[in-house]
Amino acid sequence: MAVLAAPVVAAVLLLTWAAYGEAQYVLYKDATKPVEARVTDLLARMTLAEKIGQMTQIERQVASPQVLKDYFIGSLLSGGGSVPRKQATAAEWVSMVSDFQKGSLSTRLGIPMIYGIDAVHGHNNVYGATIFPHNRIGAATALEVRATGIQYAFAPCIAVCRDPRWGRCYESYSEDHRIVQAMTELIPGLQGDVPANFTSGMPYVAGKNNVAACAKHFVGDGGTQNGVNEDNTIIDRRGLMTIHMPAYLNALQKGVSTVMISYSSWNGIKMHANHDLVTRYLKDRLNFKGFTISDWEGIDRITTPAGSNYSYSVQAGVLAGIDMIMVPNNYQSFISILTSHVNNGIIPMSRIDDAVTRILRVKFTMGLFENPMPDSSMADQLGKKEHRDLAREAVRKSLVLLKNGKTSDKPMLPLSKKAPKILVAGSHADNLGYQCGGWTIEWQGDTGRITVGMTILDAVKAAVDPSTTVVFAENPDADFVKNGGFSYAIVVVGEHPYTETKGDSLNLTIPDPGPSTVATVCGAAQCATVLISGRPVVVQPFLGAMDALVAAWLPGTEGQGVTDVLFGDYGFTGKLPRTWFKSVDQLPMNYGDAHYDPLFPLGFGLTTQPRTY
Repeated sequence: MAVLAAPVVAAVLLLTWAAYGEAQYVLYKDATKPVEARVTDLLARMTLAEKIGQMTQIERQVASPQVLKDYFIGSLLSGGGSVPRKQATAAEWVSMVSDFQKGSLSTRLGIPMIYGIDAVHGHNNVYGATIFPHNRIGAATALEVRATGIQYAFAPCIAVCRDPRWGRCYESYSEDHRIVQAMTELIPGLQGDVPANFTSGMPYVAGKNNVAACAKHFVGDGGTQNGVNEDNTIIDRRGLMTIHMPAYLNALQKGVSTVMISYSSWNGIKMHANHDLVTRYLKDRLNFKGFTISDWEGIDRITTPAGSNYSYSVQAGVLAGIDMIMVPNNYQSFISILTSHVNNGIIPMSRIDDAVTRILRVKFTMGLFENPMPDSSMADQLGKKEHRDLAREAVRKSLVLLKNGKTSDKPMLPLSKKAPKILVAGSHADNLGYQCGGWTIEWQGDTGRITVGMTILDAVKAAVDPSTTVVFAENPDADFVKNGGFSYAIVVVGEHPYTETKGDSLNLTIPDPGPSTVATVCGAAQCATVLISGRPVVVQPFLGAMDALVAAWLPGTEGQGVTDVLFGDYGFTGKLPRTWFKSVDQLPMNYGDAHYDPLFPLGFGLTTQPRTY
């Protein structure tokens, strides 16, 4: 056995300690270091497989902790209605997300995954969550999303809906880009307020009570011909920049972390393949430093038919500047093809590094490396009373009174709480699913008591005097109404739930028996009609028969927000954020058009004063 001289032993120990020290200190894990230094350090350590994994977002149903570990998956999502189980509790969501995250943290570099979900009017996939009017409430939504362990919301939609025939018009704030720009204030609600001297374009998330937000769908999604979802927006560059683009500048100023690319095309070029707008404009000119993300199978739809040349779709989408691909199911194929494209020089490593840099920047900025695991103590945020009260306030402030009385000197509203006997009628009066609309519990929404909340009928019963008899008849005949001895009737009708393409409508009529219910009840009794819809619909034929008409939009779970103003506890204050047409033949028709001849113009809304008892 050889005996080492003392100086040699010392040198070996020094090298061992140095190696041990280096193993202990890893710059990217040091929260005191600047984000950019941490990103650079981590990126330099990553293999191609680890980089491509970060660019891959997969659906929870095809995921497992082992899949996340083996493929270095950077992100998971729940699609609409994708839940651990029906009526899963916050604790069950937290357990699921935790198990997935443990898989990510067990990888060589321990990069946490980020979990995304469509929380577009509250945490709308989750049973018992507060359902708000669409894209209205940020901070409370962030808390409810975090209550389930999720850190990323695909909201807000900052589309400028120029045609209500589009099935996503209810996800858009307005036809007027100025209103949409103002409503980007939802972003600091979700993410937190950016600090002083903030650089526009950088991503920002304040902490673990906030979530990463997503401005979508870049760009022109609300301008497609005839409102056809995912179709072609035909407009010159000036029109695109002055109508559809402005809200993105506001979103970047407020630190939006991610931007989702639109399925739609601009003048025939698919946005998912548009290098000029995604890279040269959004990233280079506007200096966006967060990450871009595709829509669900968005790159597949670059080709017609979708998925017919997936290899080309991967190439075109990534080269256009999309950083994270919402695959969401066939991740092995995506990873294999993208790896091949890089190895064959079709996609340069610089493009991969740009994408991964942006994804890591968001993860470091939001503190995901320091706090990767869900906080189970936040479970009580889900559906809490303070959030329901906030939703109720949002409802009453968003309702628009379109008609009040057959003549202006004889208003019908506010209604008396002390009428002896009142009728409540209509398909939407006692249907929480209809009241919430699409993107609620299921992707397309549903009917009935789909979650926790109060229907408008429940709210009427809670609002009136104990001596008042409330009779509910969903679709009564004329004799029943005439002979019922009713002081007045409240008729609640509207659209059935829909999401995306299934909501596209060329006629914009409300489904039967809504129109006949209105005609029957309003023909036999004094009636106030509450219209539940995601957009302006055909009402002119029935307007004369109604004594009062309220546009209630899609109020969500808190029906008392409707009765608060019907009965005069609060006054009506809401104004139309979009033009109400007379006939669909006029469409598209927006404020400022030469042929502008609306039934109710943009900004219209009657007001009432609170009743004093």
